Amino acid sequence: MQAVRQCSACARRAAGGFQHNQPENPLLRRRAACLRSLSSSESRRPRVQKPGDLTNPAHMSLASLSVGHGLWQVEDLSHNSLLRKAASVLTDSSSTFLSQATLALTDALTDYSKAVHSRIAFQRKYLASLGKMSQAEEESLQQAICDWRAEAAERLDECKHYESTWTNAINLSKMAAEAAYTSGAHQASILVRTNVQVAQSQVEDAKKLSAEADKKLAETKAEEIQRMAEYTAFLEEGGEHEVHEAYLRED
Repeated sequence: MQAVRQCSACARRAAGGFQHNQPENPLLRRRAACLRSLSSSESRRPRVQKPGDLTNPAHMSLASLSVGHGLWQVEDLSHNSLLRKAASVLTDSSSTFLSQATLALTDALTDYSKAVHSRIAFQRKYLASLGKMSQAEEESLQQAICDWRAEAAERLDECKHYESTWTNAINLSKMAAEAAYTSGAHQASILVRTNVQVAQSQVEDAKKLSAEADKKLAETKAEEIQRMAEYTAFLEEGGEHEVHEAYLRED
């Protein structure tokens, strides 16, 4: 009996020793190592942004900044660039103003010259026909002379008005050209300076025509004085006609 119990105890000890001393399964060891590696990699892997995160205001702001930064790279919005663009707009506006003022002044000068030449034509016709026309023809010519005198005076007032505006346009264009040059818009500066030179040349030509008309008018007036003096002397000798006082009035 005692021998049986000893055998049982020995069997249990042998079983326990087998369990403790049994070597590990290599397959299980490799699986465990893989699991630990996957766990460590997962902890270090960056979090993938979910579609729902795009609605986050913070994420949208960052996206906007990224897009905005790209636009700044495409278009230069520096102070120098903006000043050059503003200077170009200024020169364009001043050139348009100068063009309109030049057109108004040159048209007024041309109309004045035409009115003066028309008055001269009727005056010479009247002087050449003294004593050879009827009372109605004489009055008709005198009325035409008075009408063209009034027309010339009106056109001259327009010339003075538009010349003042044109002078302001010239000064404004020169200042715009200077501002464009100092801002770096050299091409715009050159263009507006060229426009100023063209405008000055056009007005100078129109003024020459009006000056020539004034010169001819002065010559006609001198001729008129001489012709009327001769005609008055003729009337005093013959006593047949009277000189119309309305026509003899000085301008």
